[in-house]
Amino acid sequence: MKFGSIDIEHAEGALLAHTTMAGGKRYRKARRLTREDVAALRDAGVVEVVAAVLSPDDLDEDQAATRLAETMIFRGIEAKPAATGRANLHAIEAGVFTVDAALVDAINTVDQAITVATVAQHATVEKGQMVATVKIIPFAVAESIVDDVVAIASRREIFSVSPFRPMRAGVIQTELPSVKQSVLDKTLRITEARLARSGSTIARELRTPHAAPAIAAAIGSLSAESDIVLVFGASALCDFDDVIPAAIRQAGGTVLRTGMPVDPGNLLVLGRLGEKPVLGAPGCARSPKENGFDWVLDRLIAGIEIGADEIAAMGVGGLLMEIPTRPQPREAPAPAGLDVDIVVLAAGQSRRMGGPNKLMALFSGTPLIRRTVQTALSSKAAGTIVVTGHQAGRIREALQGLDAASVHNPDYAGGLSSSLKAGIAAVREGSAGALIMLGDMPAVSAEDLDRMIGVFRKSGGQCIVRATCRGKRGNPVLLPRAIFPAVAALEGDTGARHLVEAQQSPVIDVEIGDAAAVDVDTRDALEGAGGVLQD
Repeated sequence: MKFGSIDIEHAEGALLAHTTMAGGKRYRKARRLTREDVAALRDAGVVEVVAAVLSPDDLDEDQAATRLAETMIFRGIEAKPAATGRANLHAIEAGVFTVDAALVDAINTVDQAITVATVAQHATVEKGQMVATVKIIPFAVAESIVDDVVAIASRREIFSVSPFRPMRAGVIQTELPSVKQSVLDKTLRITEARLARSGSTIARELRTPHAAPAIAAAIGSLSAESDIVLVFGASALCDFDDVIPAAIRQAGGTVLRTGMPVDPGNLLVLGRLGEKPVLGAPGCARSPKENGFDWVLDRLIAGIEIGADEIAAMGVGGLLMEIPTRPQPREAPAPAGLDVDIVVLAAGQSRRMGGPNKLMALFSGTPLIRRTVQTALSSKAAGTIVVTGHQAGRIREALQGLDAASVHNPDYAGGLSSSLKAGIAAVREGSAGALIMLGDMPAVSAEDLDRMIGVFRKSGGQCIVRATCRGKRGNPVLLPRAIFPAVAALEGDTGARHLVEAQQSPVIDVEIGDAAAVDVDTRDALEGAGGVLQD
């Protein structure tokens, strides 16, 4: 492949390196220039373009990504069609992800043009979640290089998702005078929520004195009707022969491991009674926050073998902090001072409609832009800002009576970035983030917006939160204040997606289904969504 500036007369068949505007038409990055394109660019005064010219033995980026994804051996995972040189792989069911790290490393050292990235080893994943991606860095790669990677990738299974096998858990809570019943009740609720992510349930709970004989009897009783037994001690473990490990042995079971190199979670006990696991929970398991107990519990429910050696190997990465990307129950209220403003972009010219303004299309008799702003106002956002541009007067008229601020973008014809910058500049100084909402997405609900705002707040206001549709990126997107300066530097027809892909901040995806993908850029799309165009 050759890359660089090319005389327009020799550009037919080349892949455009940068989005180019000429003669009122937009030529997107990676477009393969046709004879007609070359003629139009020449007529518009373009004399050269930056482009890539493929050699006969090259595979273009999508061909290469597709071939690698099809060659890899995996379980519980499906590969999506390649686009822009990337083939994403998603979990078919919720479960635990495992990866052959050595095989991934071997692939990534063949050539810098080809990369494979995955979520962490033994990560708990949701159904539909992206767990790995194959990305081709340049526009094309030599077929011989792809052949080398294929030879490595086809050796053995590279990764898998072991699906959860819902279990019925027996729960034992021991009692001491110092332990309030409210603490035990809360522990039970948190355990129910923790099990729910795998479809598991509590079969029965027993509360016993904090003494080995009583706990042993309860273990024996619950094991007969449960798939796993969880023991929450009223007092923390302080010795390898303390009450809980002693009780497992007295019940006729075996203690496989006492203590683990994961913090929080050090004081976990892993045992078995026959074929059934018995877990002595560390004190941190009374909290919904991630800890070592989650690591062991999720692997057991996913049917992944775990014993003393596997627990001993958890030390690297075992010093945990609360992470925002793990979906799990939360009880603590969102931190104060994390208000979010919604910025509704309503400045576009609806070029693909061929005349009518799509934002004035009627949905059940209501203009689309009014419907969108009403949705924003119904959410838990602290404020709503509408960015106007094209036909600003009509937009303002359609929004009469609604409690939304507006800001006009006089440079709306210059591209999306100008509207995004105008909206961000109008966000109140005390707001921690801005949820960027397109004016033409009628399926997004206030509940969708509230979910995104809730995730943002739980991240401490530090993460980008992006709506997805079956794992694919979509809209809206919530930007933290920390990247507002990066927004101010955007130019041309560039939106928030650029900032997300540049990883200016950690990204959390929130699945909202088709609502994240349904916009109405064309007449067919608008009519298919139930809209009626107005003049």
